[in-house]
Amino acid sequence: MLRYQTIDSPVGPLTIVVGDTGGVRAAGFTGDLGELLPLIHPTLREATRPDDDIGPATGHVRSYLDGDLGALDRVVVEQYTGGEFTRHAWQVMREIKPGSPVTYSEFALLSGRPAAIRAAAGACARNPVALFTPCHRVLRLDGSLGGYRWGLPVKRWLLDYEAAE
Repeated sequence: MLRYQTIDSPVGPLTIVVGDTGGVRAAGFTGDLGELLPLIHPTLREATRPDDDIGPATGHVRSYLDGDLGALDRVVVEQYTGGEFTRHAWQVMREIKPGSPVTYSEFALLSGRPAAIRAAAGACARNPVALFTPCHRVLRLDGSLGGYRWGLPVKRWLLDYEAAE
């Protein structure tokens, strides 16, 4: 059974979906669970129910919002895709430090395939656990924001918040 909780953040609601072990399977800046469920790989989808205590993920988000930018590193995520590169890229993405965004080209290089810039961008676009796997820390070559599923104002706020801390 998947459990979910929506918490308030400075940029609006953040909904987090976890599996039985507490690993985050989906997260996004929305109060609409229906926007998140399609992001979960079909093999990881189950029935869902709201829960006021989904485990440590919400506490880590609150710690992050209180200034402990490393708190999100302690959250277990359960991401899955059929592509080996995407799985690897998501692991690499979790290593991008707050306040130190990289470009899509740098992200492709860090992921071991420097020519795979589109594949790196695709890994960002298909990321089901926004914030925990920080696709917001990947920018266009010219330093502009690029895209973000949850809106560019959210991405800008996250980057500014992390840079200020």
